[in-house]
Amino acid sequence: MARLTVRDLPLSGKRVFIRVDFNVPVKNGQITDDGRILAALPTIRYAVEKGAAVVLASHLGRPKGIGYQEEFSMTPVFHRLREVFGDAVQFSSDVIGESAERMALNLTPGHILLIENLRFHPEEKKDDGKFAAALAKLTDLYVNDAFGTCHRAHASVHALPSLFEDAAAGFLVEKEIHYFDEVLKDPSRPYVVVLGGAKVSDKIPVIQHLMGNVDRILIGGAMAYSFLKASGVDVGNSRVEEDRLEMAGSLMEQAAALQVPMEFPVDHVAADSVDNPKDIIITAGEEIPEGYMGLDIGPETIVQFKGILEQAKTVLWNGPMGVCEDERFAVGTLSVAETLAESDATSIIGGGDSAAAVRKAGLEDRITHISTGGGASLAYMSGEKLPGIEILARKGEEK
Repeated sequence: MARLTVRDLPLSGKRVFIRVDFNVPVKNGQITDDGRILAALPTIRYAVEKGAAVVLASHLGRPKGIGYQEEFSMTPVFHRLREVFGDAVQFSSDVIGESAERMALNLTPGHILLIENLRFHPEEKKDDGKFAAALAKLTDLYVNDAFGTCHRAHASVHALPSLFEDAAAGFLVEKEIHYFDEVLKDPSRPYVVVLGGAKVSDKIPVIQHLMGNVDRILIGGAMAYSFLKASGVDVGNSRVEEDRLEMAGSLMEQAAALQVPMEFPVDHVAADSVDNPKDIIITAGEEIPEGYMGLDIGPETIVQFKGILEQAKTVLWNGPMGVCEDERFAVGTLSVAETLAESDATSIIGGGDSAAAVRKAGLEDRITHISTGGGASLAYMSGEKLPGIEILARKGEEK
């Protein structure tokens, strides 16, 4: 589908509203991972260099209730942007209304206005047209560079761009779509998908959509235990989605019918507790003893997964192999990351904890593409139509 990009807009002398995804982790007022901010900088810099005044808007966290809540304020993001752009960045404590409009109207080319958290207004999540119209008063042009929110029909993502003659994608959204389309539609082979994380339920649509187009699926993380239990394997006290066992069995049957191998852990790093483990073991096989829970893939599994990944030409990865926030159970996730970093394959990481693990290991520059959108990437990988992308495509076709 035809889509305009920020390159197609007459930016000089205009105010451009850029919907960014600055939903970054904040602890004690400090940003702990600024990856999403850095990912949006090329679009912001381009607009500034082309003579635009830029209005930046994002949500942060999940505010409850209406109005300002300090823990979800965009203030830490403002300070981070100041480190990049200096005094050219201003901050509006209002999202809409007279004060925000005045600050936006007074912006001069090359300057940037960050407005407060969009979700301080519940109308944002309701895709409210009046709220979108109020946002439209801040700007002349619209750009969406927030791939991580494109699966949500929210006002700043869906209703707002419909109000503009031209609505365009930023460089990040353009890049995300390019790489996901490459691996979903025309991958080099062998094409391997690696799935991990906690829940089978999160990945069912992905597996169903990709199964007919992949050469092999590797399953790790807690979701593997539901598959193993559905196969009759004793998984001890491991996390299992009991209400998804039948579906897990059905997915394995479908894969077998399509002759797509699904690979599961053949051994595990297991412990008596996830929060305060006193006894950590490596199992002798795929079964996990009673009283223990699987918390990472084991060394034999790492060898097998690594051998498969080394032969791959395209790899799509979403979800860690274990409880990777604990270094004792992060070896499997790190091994996948290191294997992809050393590979010549096209490697796409679908956001979330696996992306965070790659950045923590300092391997991000050796991965083809790391998505900024966990939920959005899952939706795109599942074949869903993303409202934020669909509206841009429609506006492009109208041109």
